[in-house]
Amino acid sequence: QVQLLESGGGSVQAGGSLRLSCGLSEFAYDIYSLAWFRQTPGNEREGIAAISYSGTTKYVDSVKGRFAISLDNAKNMLYLQMNNIQSTDCSEYYCSAKRAVSYDYILKREFYDTWGQGTRVTVSS
Repeated sequence: QVQLLESGGGSVQAGGSLRLSCGLSEFAYDIYSLAWFRQTPGNEREGIAAISYSGTTKYVDSVKGRFAISLDNAKNMLYLQMNNIQSTDCSEYYCSAKRAVSYDYILKREFYDTWGQGTRVTVSS
């Protein structure tokens, strides 16, 4: 089973940038879909950015133009570059993986079966 470990969270000034990282174990070779989710207390986990093995990406409208997902296959690292961070981006961020691909479901929580433990992003004004 692939293991995922997020890092890079922390406190950031509004308008600033962070890069989140998700390290994948050596067993991630056959992973077809990877995504970043976020969740705040009392709310469902929300898919915000996803990438398939072919490099196709998909974003939720609220982060388009500000966040970018990328995958370095050689290093087994998934990234989320977060620019122009706003207070609404304050959340716990998770990476997730699935050994399948679906454009319609790639940002859906129920599609994924492997999760990291999360990394928190806080925003100051």
